[in-house]
Amino acid sequence: MNEQITYLEADALPPSKGLFQERWNILKRNRMAYASFWFLIVLFTFAIMGKVLTQDIVIFNPKTVRLSEKLLPPLTPYTSKITPKEDAPIMGIYLLGTDELGRDVFARMIEGSFVSLTVGFVAVGISLTVGIFFGGLAGFYGRVKLGFITVDTLIMRFVDIMLCFPSFFLILTVVALLPPSIYNIMIVIGLTSWMGTARFIRAEFLSLRDQDFVVAAKSQAIPEWRIIFIHMVPNAIAPVLVSATIGVATAILTESSLSFLGFGVQPPDATWGNILADGKTFLFDAPWLTFIPGFTILFVVLAFNLCGEGLREAFNPKLRSTP
Repeated sequence: MNEQITYLEADALPPSKGLFQERWNILKRNRMAYASFWFLIVLFTFAIMGKVLTQDIVIFNPKTVRLSEKLLPPLTPYTSKITPKEDAPIMGIYLLGTDELGRDVFARMIEGSFVSLTVGFVAVGISLTVGIFFGGLAGFYGRVKLGFITVDTLIMRFVDIMLCFPSFFLILTVVALLPPSIYNIMIVIGLTSWMGTARFIRAEFLSLRDQDFVVAAKSQAIPEWRIIFIHMVPNAIAPVLVSATIGVATAILTESSLSFLGFGVQPPDATWGNILADGKTFLFDAPWLTFIPGFTILFVVLAFNLCGEGLREAFNPKLRSTP
């Protein structure tokens, strides 16, 4: 009888949720983070389509100059008798207006979305790689002595020195000395923003290196590189991914600032930063040239930050609010 009751109680229990499902439900409860997540998904799709439609299958041409159509406001229909029909905008309307050279602002924005997001993700990828490398060394081999100093002390003092430099001015100085290139910008931003990741990984490794599964792996003579990359990094990566989400927003903002100052991606290639720079001259005559890229940068950076906060709450039990 007791066994039958036990079986009935077990059948009545709800099915257990997996770790991913639990964290997804926590993210959904944070409405701002959940909305930001889907906004970023739409933005990624928009950016990929923009790359295809502006460079591979040229439907929106961001480089076409139409001097007879310059400084037109958004939603202006194409009515020019001077501009050839093949240079007319898609659907015969300028969705976001035109700039001082008559170029379609909508076409330039979708081209700039791919460039800005690429810079953000590649720079963060470089930052994560360098940060995981140095943080892993400091956390796993921290007790090893190199003469009179330990590996941990040596690496962390180097991190402290790097943190002493103002990041943006360091990036600005290095970029000014290099030829203008999107690749140089990605590399420089990545190599000047890895210090926070290194600290995260070091802290996680310090707490993991004495755990039972790491001790067991060492006792079985498993190579140290396998212990680090197969056993420890996957268990330490969650807080780093949360930080990386916010890092993408910082990288996009940095690239936009560099392009605005003329040290970033050079014309005729479009990014949100140089579109904003072109519009500042016509702030009163054509304010949409400033407001459209400016608010786009604002909303994208805000979405990444809100999504990062939601992920932090999902991955950190101490920050989870009760439903």
